[in-house]
Amino acid sequence: MNGRCVITVGDLGEFGVVARIAERLPQGGTVLLGPGDDAAMVRSPDGRVVVTTDLLIEGRHFRRDWSSGYDIGRKAAAQNLSDIVAMGANPTGIVVGLGMPADATTGWLDDLADGFRDECDLVGASVVGGDTTRCDLVVIGVTALGDLGGRAPVTRSGARPGDVVAVAGRLGHAAAGLALLTEGGSGPAELVDAHRRPEPPYACGPQAAALGATSMLDVSDGLLQDLGHVATASRVGVVLLPESFTVPVPMEKAARLLGVDPLEWILSGGDDHALAATFPETVRLPPEWTVVGHVVSGEGVQVRGRSMTRGGWDHFRQ
Repeated sequence: MNGRCVITVGDLGEFGVVARIAERLPQGGTVLLGPGDDAAMVRSPDGRVVVTTDLLIEGRHFRRDWSSGYDIGRKAAAQNLSDIVAMGANPTGIVVGLGMPADATTGWLDDLADGFRDECDLVGASVVGGDTTRCDLVVIGVTALGDLGGRAPVTRSGARPGDVVAVAGRLGHAAAGLALLTEGGSGPAELVDAHRRPEPPYACGPQAAALGATSMLDVSDGLLQDLGHVATASRVGVVLLPESFTVPVPMEKAARLLGVDPLEWILSGGDDHALAATFPETVRLPPEWTVVGHVVSGEGVQVRGRSMTRGGWDHFRQ
């Protein structure tokens, strides 16, 4: 024992917790009124507000023995901010609902708040408010706000036959990392870290909108499954070209270690929060985007030359 006194959130009480979080969260230029009142105010120059929300539950979306408070804060913010940019918008702020056990330490709470802050800093957004309560597990609800800057939103329903399908960001890394953690945690660190803390290609969302993307979404539940949503909404088919996907060396190493096909991680793994979009074939795409298929008349998603189902994450079945 080193004699240090560990302070818990139970020691602070609800309002002490709120004050401790708020003092770690600077407010950006889009915030007109931050934490401290019944509601916040965020500037929306476009006149329209893009809104998304997501829920993370301990034991289902993260484990505290696998991820630090900082990792969890980054991940919770990232998966919501990614949804905003997938509409072609710029994130402006997030609101956080937080339930946690009374014995959670203030150090863990500080790390969580710092994770939210640092992930928001990447896109110029702020944590503008939220709520806290006691809970047996850590439960985090995040609502993110965004501004379109005068652009039309990029939805899932605009893909047309003849469009190319392109992706930006990592695919399969988080799924490989989760598989490694489940098997004991040994393996390439960058894959394990990808599960703990995704790295969405934030700038590519508004970029795709400016380039004329006809549809776009955040790849959170697996590329096959998420492109299936585009195919359904747009009433088209999608054909993916397996040779277009590059398997990085760490993933090849992990696949050999676990005896799996790495393409399964790339096509069906979630939580990387890459972006997938369709573009007219005449659009010259920047290097951040990789063409991996094309849109056809028909329905569903096919992987050329392979028999693969529309695999991915289902929150009520897994």
